[in-house]
Amino acid sequence: MQKHATVAVQEERIKMRWEILEQENKIIEQAKNQNKTYKPELLENGDTKRQLLARSRYLLFKPKSNWTTSQIIPI
Repeated sequence: MQKHATVAVQEERIKMRWEILEQENKIIEQAKNQNKTYKPELLENGDTKRQLLARSRYLLFKPKSNWTTSQIIPI
């Protein structure tokens, strides 16, 4: 059962990442057509959405007790 949940979460993460990539590519193309430089939105931790989704794979399944200080988001 746990393996199925892990696979489902992984599939959703990948789907979201592809959606972000497609969005970002459209925005980059629009900026290029307008002779502008594209600057992606940075999240609180300094990552872009694309970077966050790429690096989140292992964090999603890592026990909270093993998180680093920068991985803990204060509530």
